[in-house]
Amino acid sequence: MGFFQIEEERPTPKQIYNWKIYVSTAIASSASMMIGYDNGFVGGALALQGFIDEFFEGRTAGDITALKSNIISLFQAGCFFGALFSYPVGHHYGRKKGLVASGFLIILGAVIMMCSSKSRGLGPILAGRVISGLGVGATSNLAPIYIAEIAPPPIRGMLSGSYDVGWRVGDLTGFWINYGVSEHITGRAQWMIPFGVQLAPAVIFLLGASFLVESPRWLIQNGQVEHGVENLAYIRNLDLSNDYLQYELTRIQDSIEEQRRTVGLDLWGPFRECISSTNIMFRIFITASIFVLQNGFGIQAINYYSPIIFESLGVTGTSATLLSSGLFGVVKFVTCFIWIFTVVDRVGRRPSLMAGSVGCAVCFFYIGAFIKLGKPGTEGHEGGSPAGRAAIGMMYIWTFIFMMSWSATPWVLGAECFDQNIRTFVQAINAAASWASVFVIARFTAQMISALGYGTYFLFASISILTFPYIFFVLPETKGIPLEAMDRLFKGDVPAWRAHRKLMAELQKEAQEISPAVNDSLFDKGDVEQIENVDSASFHKGH
Repeated sequence: MGFFQIEEERPTPKQIYNWKIYVSTAIASSASMMIGYDNGFVGGALALQGFIDEFFEGRTAGDITALKSNIISLFQAGCFFGALFSYPVGHHYGRKKGLVASGFLIILGAVIMMCSSKSRGLGPILAGRVISGLGVGATSNLAPIYIAEIAPPPIRGMLSGSYDVGWRVGDLTGFWINYGVSEHITGRAQWMIPFGVQLAPAVIFLLGASFLVESPRWLIQNGQVEHGVENLAYIRNLDLSNDYLQYELTRIQDSIEEQRRTVGLDLWGPFRECISSTNIMFRIFITASIFVLQNGFGIQAINYYSPIIFESLGVTGTSATLLSSGLFGVVKFVTCFIWIFTVVDRVGRRPSLMAGSVGCAVCFFYIGAFIKLGKPGTEGHEGGSPAGRAAIGMMYIWTFIFMMSWSATPWVLGAECFDQNIRTFVQAINAAASWASVFVIARFTAQMISALGYGTYFLFASISILTFPYIFFVLPETKGIPLEAMDRLFKGDVPAWRAHRKLMAELQKEAQEISPAVNDSLFDKGDVEQIENVDSASFHKGH
């Protein structure tokens, strides 16, 4: 198979690529609009003159920096606990009900935030951001899981990656609303409008989630087999008698029966299974660490403090910094579509992550060196020099590279690397790890930039470059692998860089044995020859 081809582990009917799967994915992905909008709007909103006049008047610069950090980071604190609490909710009540409940929390928090005023103080904003964070954190666990569980394996990466599209739509909206109100509106309304607009994506998500069908895998696991079969047939657009559907149902039921026999189906069963298996614990370490490392690249620092960061590069004036931040949002928005349609299911997870590690490091090393040597913003070193323009360009290039690699890929991996029986539990850990690292970055970035200056970029660049060998040695490629076969992929009997090729060959052989005639018609001759010529000795070679 070619480098840019979608891989199918068995013959796949074209009916499964239907509007139902895409609409359901779009609705679930819209959960990320709230994350994106918060990324895009909150840092800029706190820099608006209307907000400063109402809440920061008479405060020292140090107090204002601390208040901004608290306002921003309390949202991530709520997200951390929301991600953890989503596990029992998703386990007992299902993905759909968990998503709907999360939507209500997000709306409630947004309404409370808008109750802040000069007389009431910042209390409602702080409380509302925690409450909204609880809802957003829960969706960051449940939405990617729901998408992974309904997605056909050949396009699971693309559909899971659409979670990033919602993120970027919210992101872009937040950046440009801030710029618009800074140019055309003054007074209290200047900051109330950005805070109020966050209700729009929350309402859109809540209404859409109400029409989703429950995850077939969750229904079958919870004894609602007939309902689960009906939902799977509906999503796949296939008759119940179809061989593809029956094969998928068999895999799901076998996986659930294995869980029932080994650790049970209760709330703590996944916990017992995880701690009893060194293989699973190592896999959790891999996915959780990738989430932490993702934030170590510096993306959340840019998301929440882009006005401060562009100012450090010599861009002066509120409007100018907000405009630069808005363009940053445009780059992210456009690039996420390129990644979805050309990278995640074609190039794969591993190659894109490793390429991003190197590219992002180069950009930030240059920016750090420019700030050290060029001293932008100081007397005699105003912005506009060729080196300064290059540094700003490097910020946008860094954004493009990050979006093509590390932005959404960890969310795809976290939702797909584990079996049905532990998926919700582990994704709650992954999401919590992500939000904990985001909290640290959001809370201390302003202080880091103030204290370290150019060293902040060198720190992010160093983390970036160190992820290259880490990914190469520990993470196998997952594109095209069925969820029920992930245990086999991470078995550890071959090095990470060879595990995908080995397992895909095995799965295609198994599919051929089930239905040789059908396979001969759907797999081209080159694919069959490639499968037959794989060196069987390499299958059993250890690390």
